[in-house]
Amino acid sequence: MTSAPLADRLDGLLFFPVTAFGPDGTVDLDLFRAHVRAGVEAGAGAVFACCGTGEFHALTPQEFRACVAAAVEETAGRVPVVAGAGYGTALAVQYARLAEEAGADGLLAMPPYLVVADQPGLLRHYTELAAATSLDVIVYQRDNAVLTPETAVALARAEGVIGLKDGLGDLDLMQRIVSAVRSEGLELLYFNGLPTAELTGLAYRGIGVTLYSSAVFCFAPDIALAFHRALASGDDATVNRLVDGFYRPLVELRAKGRGYAVSLVKAAVRMGGLDVGEVRPPLSEPAPEHLKELAGIIERGRALLGGDA
Repeated sequence: MTSAPLADRLDGLLFFPVTAFGPDGTVDLDLFRAHVRAGVEAGAGAVFACCGTGEFHALTPQEFRACVAAAVEETAGRVPVVAGAGYGTALAVQYARLAEEAGADGLLAMPPYLVVADQPGLLRHYTELAAATSLDVIVYQRDNAVLTPETAVALARAEGVIGLKDGLGDLDLMQRIVSAVRSEGLELLYFNGLPTAELTGLAYRGIGVTLYSSAVFCFAPDIALAFHRALASGDDATVNRLVDGFYRPLVELRAKGRGYAVSLVKAAVRMGGLDVGEVRPPLSEPAPEHLKELAGIIERGRALLGGDA
């Protein structure tokens, strides 16, 4: 069921910071703090720490807790901090408790590791995770964790589950989930969680899903915020201009390499002057020609802002 404290605070552009690594590959908390601080000062509506863009999969539990605590300290209550939690149920619960100890406001429940579970198994996984701490939970639907409308209704009834982030992109399914939950008189927050979610912003807006995660905000908050304002105000001319000249080329570049949804973002943050380091294995750095293309796309994006920046 929707819990007012976190649910009411999740608004605006959702910031998914990268995790900074030093030259020796260890977590650089000072750089991570600077990245989070810059995002909050630029106008982020929330910080989702140590999630997909933050390489949750590559962090040790100790690193995870330290990063979440750093994000909480840097935000200082100005915006909520939501932390990732994943793998199997036992480990997901451990990460949830670490996030709670670190002061997080909520959890983004990543898909379970490796296995393809049935609907009763997914329901049990997420309800047990939600029951393990006092933190509110947003379920991340993608890959091997796809819900039926009936399971979404059951989760909407579960104590502590407040939202569903969709990384699948099946708008027919999302419309049926939204309808089913609404028809039962229940509430969930819905998020567009596709990589480069802005590209599908108009489509999701059509079914009432207005919240979304923005990887672009990590490296070009001016572009991301201009797009967010245009989408929220119905300025479709600006939305289309940025989709055509910036977001579509960015998505087409992202499709040229595996893991580029993370490694391109991290490379772009470095281009902006904050050396957050490279991605950890098993991800790899983008090819040099793709980095050059990325720089050109960012330059064109800023040129499109004109007086809107």
